[in-house]
Order: sequence, then C-alpha cells, then structure tokens
Amino acid sequence: MEKELYPMCAKCGERICHPFNKIGTEPPPVEEAPSFCPMRIRPEILERAMVEYGRNDIRELARLASLQEAECYEWVPTGVGDRLGIRTRIPRVEETIQFAQKMGCHKLGIAFCIGLQNEARSLDRILENRGFQVVSVCCKTGRVDKEEIGLKREEMIGGPKGYLYYESMCSPIAQAEILNSEEVDLAILLGLCVGHDTLFFRYCKVPTTVLVVKDRVFGHNPVAAIYLSSTPYYGRLMSKPAGKRSGA
Repeated sequence: MEKELYPMCAKCGERICHPFNKIGTEPPPVEEAPSFCPMRIRPEILERAMVEYGRNDIRELARLASLQEAECYEWVPTGVGDRLGIRTRIPRVEETIQFAQKMGCHKLGIAFCIGLQNEARSLDRILENRGFQVVSVCCKTGRVDKEEIGLKREEMIGGPKGYLYYESMCSPIAQAEILNSEEVDLAILLGLCVGHDTLFFRYCKVPTTVLVVKDRVFGHNPVAAIYLSSTPYYGRLMSKPAGKRSGA
C-alpha cells in the first residue's frame, strides 16, 4: 500500500522554498523538493492563497508584515575588511508597536491572563505613551464559577479540599467578544492559557497578534523546553509512551 503523503515541512532538509540564490538566478525546481513538500502535493491550495493575497486589504497587510520583519534586522560591519553581518535589533513588544503604527491603528485591545496583571498594566502604559487608545480585558471577567462549565471542585486549581470556595473560570469568549464590540484595530494576547487562547482565536473577529504565550515554568518562554528536550532535564519530551509504535 502506498504511504499517504501530507505536508511535513518540519522534516525537510532541502528548503527549496527559501533558497539562497543570487538575484537573477533561478531557484531550484519544485521537483527537487521532498515528496511531502506542500508545493508538490498541495499546489492548488497555494494558488488559492495567492488569490487571497490579491485582495487589496490582505495584500497591504502582508506587505506591512514583511516590511516589519525586515526592519527587525540590520546590517553592520563585522570588523573583517568590508564584510557586513546581520543582527537583530528590536524586541517583540517594540515590533508590535511598530506594526500597529504601520497599519494605522489607533485603538488596541489587550486580552490578558490575570496572572500577568502587572505585565498588562505595564503594556497598557507603554501603548498609551505611544499614542494608542487601549482597551484591556482580563480573563476572569464575568466571574463565572467553574462549576458552570462542568468542573468538579476536586478538578479545580484549589484541589480536593478547595482553598477557594469560588473559583472563577477564564472566559476567552467574553474577552474576544468585548474586543469585537469595542471595534479595536488590533487585539494583543498576553499570556492566555493553552486552550483558552484557542477559544479566543475562534471567536475574535479583529486582526490579532500574540505578545506573550504562557509557560508557568520557563517564565513564559516555552521554546526553552524544546531547547532542553535533548538534555537530561527535559529529555522526557522526546521519549515515546510505552507501547507506542514508531510513526504512530
């Protein structure tokens, strides 16, 4: 039986989609890409995507995003003859501000986790100092008890005995709908939990970016666990569950 092909860009070692060819030279032919390359097995989807980029509003958004990407780097002398080297130059919070300015945004929305209250307060001040109107919504807005969505007391953060009688659920749907109703130009996610961010994306109808993703262990830097996945510290991430077949 022929093995089903589906996009697996993470396994690719060719990178013909991003060749380092000199200007004026032809990139490698698509046929040189691995058999699982989307350019080989899903060309019709890529063509439909380009149709979307032909829409004036989407084309401009894509242009500004790529312009912002380029402005995050700069070429500097390396100290070796006239050779130049490239380096990064601005943090993500500043990049977010610059992108919002390029888009002509005036009203920004922050959807934040209550665990990042201090960070939200600082971000609010930073954005207001840059001239934006800022709408901010905490995840606990509505103060609905978690029992309303079917959780038992022993399943809550408070544990079996429950150090809190009342434990408010996070309501990313409410956060999204409030920012929708306020007609913000750009929504900014600040540390919503895994799953709660999923609901926010599903219900938010305005352009959205993520400034902080939650990682309670690594100070909201989840890629640290990936970097450590080949070490004894977090090598368990690479181990397969007992009885799990390869490729299953």
